[in-house]
Amino acid sequence: MPKQNFPRRISDPRAELRALHDIGKALSSAFDLHTTLHKITETTAAVMRLDSCSIYLWDKKQNALVLKASTGLSPKAFNVGKLALGEGITGAALQSGRSVAVRDAANDPRFKYIPGTDEENYKSLAAVPLISQGNKIGAMNVQTKRLHHWTRPEIDLLELIGELAAGALERAELLDGLQRQVNELSTLAQVSKTITEPIFLDEMLAVICEMAAQIMNAKGTALLLFDEENEELTLRAAHGLEREHAAISPIDVATSLTGRAIQSGEPVSVRDLQNEPSYKNRALAKREGLHSFLSMPVSVRGKVIGAFNCYLNRVHEFTPQETELFATLANQTAVALENANLMMNSMLVREMHHRIKNNLQTVAMLLRMQLRDADKLNAGVLLQQTINRILSIAAVHEALSQDGFRVMGVRDLIQRAAFMAHQTMAHPEKEISLRVEGEDIRLPSQPATTMTMAVNELIQNALEHGFENVARGAVTVTLKTNKAHYVIQVQDDGAGLPKHFSKQDSLGLRIVDELAQDLRGEFKIANRRGKRGTLATLKIPKIKVTGDE
Repeated sequence: MPKQNFPRRISDPRAELRALHDIGKALSSAFDLHTTLHKITETTAAVMRLDSCSIYLWDKKQNALVLKASTGLSPKAFNVGKLALGEGITGAALQSGRSVAVRDAANDPRFKYIPGTDEENYKSLAAVPLISQGNKIGAMNVQTKRLHHWTRPEIDLLELIGELAAGALERAELLDGLQRQVNELSTLAQVSKTITEPIFLDEMLAVICEMAAQIMNAKGTALLLFDEENEELTLRAAHGLEREHAAISPIDVATSLTGRAIQSGEPVSVRDLQNEPSYKNRALAKREGLHSFLSMPVSVRGKVIGAFNCYLNRVHEFTPQETELFATLANQTAVALENANLMMNSMLVREMHHRIKNNLQTVAMLLRMQLRDADKLNAGVLLQQTINRILSIAAVHEALSQDGFRVMGVRDLIQRAAFMAHQTMAHPEKEISLRVEGEDIRLPSQPATTMTMAVNELIQNALEHGFENVARGAVTVTLKTNKAHYVIQVQDDGAGLPKHFSKQDSLGLRIVDELAQDLRGEFKIANRRGKRGTLATLKIPKIKVTGDE
């Protein structure tokens, strides 16, 4: 139907009823805000046969009308195009609470062009306020590409559609708010469930970061923990951010936005990171499309231990409700960290009891073996050997206290035990050097303890018997690996083994044999070929290492 006949169609009561029927049907089929907006604009433009229908919603935070939906204006302007109250013809309609219709909109003194909307293609404009029970909901306008004279029936119909739309939009906003609260509560419940489940801490924190990004509608989140000694923040977990964020960790507390939250104990928000002078990584923010930022301190027992950061891919002012929600997530994260620490402390106590029991059994085994040779050794030598063996176990426990019960570097343990053996066994008037070299071997603590004790016995044997008639010498410990075995060699350039030598004649070597068997390995010792001294070799099958014992 041609546009010029439109006024007569609207003035027909039956046509008006059909139009209202179509509007009511469209509104009844929409529930969420997004669908309701588009149903209203599309149906209004269709029943009134106009070129464009647009809806602006009143945003209390920004104190402005924000373009949310349109059939004719550019979608690029959605959520970006804004009018202040009373600004433009549409803003004037909401401010006055009355409809405004203009034949030549561009030449009206109230007209305000919004960049990016492609609104220059339109000539005539009519706007109505969207008010429900005295509450400002927004404003709706319709436009034509040709100059158009607005008739009273058209304005009456537009006002009636506006009244229906205002109520529908208010309900949709309430439903969206309720749905958002349900989602928030569901996510918080899931976070609470996650922090009580028996999963590893890293996995738990990753799940919390992912859920936080969902609930905050954020591009990414990150958890940073505070290293008090170095005054630095280290990235512990993240979701939705590029790997480059890990590269900028650790972060200096004194000069960073996150550090500001740590130091003040209060949340820190930034409207746009890309234009924030105090943000050091503006180039990274531009590459990733990061804009608004919220950093929330994470506290355990009144002490700030880190910060939880939220990154949005849009410019946004965080509301008190959003800040409070993110604070709740930060508190849940603190609970997760505290639970993990308590669990770890409990595990450490149980593991320590287990280690002490095993090592006391090892000491008892060594003493029983020494008891068989007690008549061949004087008390001083016997006690010194026992002390050295216990000190080698102590070296392992010292490493455990620093590194926890994860896999350990055997080379460092051997280095510690070797240093103590050299201090107590090397003759003060002789120049005997001791060196540990080669690859590091990473093992769980129990086999690491056994291997260190075996090597310690070989070092003690070389220091005690290898240099009786020489003034200087060297002991070298070499660690190697091949496809199937760990190979540890202890060699010296001393006098070598005597004729008719047997491993059974030496308590220390019998102990090495026992320890090698515990590791399902083999032990050999012989004179070095073509050189002075001895070469002792431990060959141990490789042990599968998973990262934790």
